[in-house]
Amino acid sequence: MNFLKFKSTFLPLVCFSTNQIASVFPDFNSMNLTRWVKQGDVVRLRRGWFCFPEFQKDIDFVRLAANRIYRPSYISLQYALSFYGMIPESVVQFTSVTTLKTANFENLWGQFSYQNVKESLMFGYEPHVVSHPLANGQAFMMATPEKALLDFLYLNPYYNKHDELEELRLDEDFMTESLNRERLLDFLQKFKSKILDKRINNLLEIYG
Repeated sequence: MNFLKFKSTFLPLVCFSTNQIASVFPDFNSMNLTRWVKQGDVVRLRRGWFCFPEFQKDIDFVRLAANRIYRPSYISLQYALSFYGMIPESVVQFTSVTTLKTANFENLWGQFSYQNVKESLMFGYEPHVVSHPLANGQAFMMATPEKALLDFLYLNPYYNKHDELEELRLDEDFMTESLNRERLLDFLQKFKSKILDKRINNLLEIYG
């Protein structure tokens, strides 16, 4: 298999799987892929998923990869909270939620963490189009600020009382001016969790 032909075929996908390779090239020899990975021509993202090294320096491609290598999933939790400027910390790990089992992966692009939620909670995310021309208009999915906050509190029961919620150091300007409280409460109803209801009520009291 000629590498240039292989690359021109799969470069537009950004991330591609062994299943996709087999569907396009049924007689593809997997030893070619093993050799290209060793040479640095192809990057292994996780078992069965790959990309090309030129995408490593573009953060939007990494976010897109987070969606692709373990799906269905969307970026949420700490990474999304940091993305929107809701927490002061810079989050290196790409955190997502999924209906699949909880999982963690590490590759040359970084650390990818996925936490399980039930299927009824897979909502409240939006597409963010990757601007790079090689992306061909592809988009990664990320939770809205309101859903990211709900996902985080739902999956982290430690943050319950006022003093514990204050430890999050949520940005006061964002919480009082930018947070869509109507959307937050609408999403909250869909969780059908009295415990989460209480946490959100305590949070809204803090940021009255």
